[in-house]
Amino acid sequence: MIALEDVSYGFDGRLLFEGIGMTLAPGSFHFLTGASGAGKTTLLRLCYLDLLPQRGTITAFSKPAARLGRDGIAQLRRRVGVVHQDCAFLDHLSVRDNIALPLIAASVPPEQHGAAIDDLLHWVGLTERAAARPPELSGGEKQRAALARALILSPDVILADEPTGNLDWEMSLNILTLLVELNRLGKAVLVATHDLNLIRAAKSQVSARVLRLRQGQLDVAGAGL
Repeated sequence: MIALEDVSYGFDGRLLFEGIGMTLAPGSFHFLTGASGAGKTTLLRLCYLDLLPQRGTITAFSKPAARLGRDGIAQLRRRVGVVHQDCAFLDHLSVRDNIALPLIAASVPPEQHGAAIDDLLHWVGLTERAAARPPELSGGEKQRAALARALILSPDVILADEPTGNLDWEMSLNILTLLVELNRLGKAVLVATHDLNLIRAAKSQVSARVLRLRQGQLDVAGAGL
């Protein structure tokens, strides 16, 4: 669904990575690891075309990214759900209203919002917190709300940037379970994380490929993970 071929990117005169190749196929599960500053978040941003490569090509749903234009990129992003590291909620809105924001941006009529939001709130276990504001949520609740918001348009690809970075182990496993369930529904999942224990736990549940960004290259990690 999303393929990067010989992609290079850098900034401030420094090449962050080069010659990157990666394919997110339907039903695939990938982990992306690497040291802080290696470029994990940048690579995710390339996957949902928030950035375009300086060299190489990105193909999204069989269409070359370079030819999509603004409207084409907007259409693509409806098929890609992104869970940002900082969640990025609007604090003056309720959880329910924050989850609805992608629907509003996609011009989905308000009368069609209710059932979809209710289903997702139930799925992530936040039905009773629907009216709460983001500052009232725990870290785990924020991450589950962020996942619900990423899923509200029923995307084909899920990109998650350190979704368990500030959570305890039990809540990390809960988030992992939700991601595995999505993958079993045929979604492609890419998770950027530094948590090797989380990767090991996932590999007991799902066939996951582990990719490591190191010294500007993307390599398949060894079997020890």
